[in-house]
Amino acid sequence: MTSEITLFVNPTAGRGRGAHAAQPAAAALRAAGFSVRTLVGNGPEDALRRAREAVDAGTGALIAVGGDGMAGLALQAVAETRTPLGVIAVGTGNDFARALGLPIRDPAAAGRLAAEALKSARIRDVDLGRVDGGRGGGRWFGTVLASGFDSRVNDRGNRMRWPAGRFKYDLAMVAELAAFRPVPYRIRLDDGPVLKVDATLVAVGNGSSYGGGMRICAGAVLDDGLFDVTVVGDCSRTTLLRVFPRVYRGTHLDHPKVTVHRAAKISVEAPDVSGYADGEPLGPLPLTARCVPGAVRVLAP
Repeated sequence: MTSEITLFVNPTAGRGRGAHAAQPAAAALRAAGFSVRTLVGNGPEDALRRAREAVDAGTGALIAVGGDGMAGLALQAVAETRTPLGVIAVGTGNDFARALGLPIRDPAAAGRLAAEALKSARIRDVDLGRVDGGRGGGRWFGTVLASGFDSRVNDRGNRMRWPAGRFKYDLAMVAELAAFRPVPYRIRLDDGPVLKVDATLVAVGNGSSYGGGMRICAGAVLDDGLFDVTVVGDCSRTTLLRVFPRVYRGTHLDHPKVTVHRAAKISVEAPDVSGYADGEPLGPLPLTARCVPGAVRVLAP
């Protein structure tokens, strides 16, 4: 393995934490004897192009510095290659790093862990989801593909210019609650029959959480070759308000309106609903996703 490591940096992650986090992470890697190259793109497309060039050139590892969006962008460059991925998690959500058991908002510790993992070849193969169909076709994801109430909150929050940070999405959730109604879904698990269900949301989990620790697919693990699919049924607004806070503990899965399925492939269709994966928009349903076992090598704790 080459001693040159690429830091893939989102300078705006976590309200500017990304730019500051690169320095202690790089220092920890250099102290361990690695040569560090920092890569910052002019927008997502340029950043991904540069990351792929680094992977093609044989970088020893691609280490994403930022939040889930940056980790998700890095996945597009390293999936199904031999290049390991490291994560310096300093964003708002950090759910992929959380699923991997990596340090959160401690770039020096995360940098030291990455260096130790590289020196001892402590590398773990984990699954990824891959999306087919829609504008998101061909996209890899590490955590959760969301659709329904949660994706509508994302849609609204992304359109809001004020306030900043997570509070914006709290306000978006309140606004969506006032107007939301369950929608008719058509779901096919693997090659089984089509399930028709009125649902509040359908979440497809490669990892267990999204939104900064909301354990929507609490039983999902990263290396079992299967998605956990959480379907929240036709809840009233009152029921949703009562159940939704339980998602942080994962105890919502016990509610009678919630069902969980496990599948290696899923197709989801619903009118006027968008999909999001790793917090990034995929476009409108229908979408199909499949779990690809061992699709990425990650630097493990």
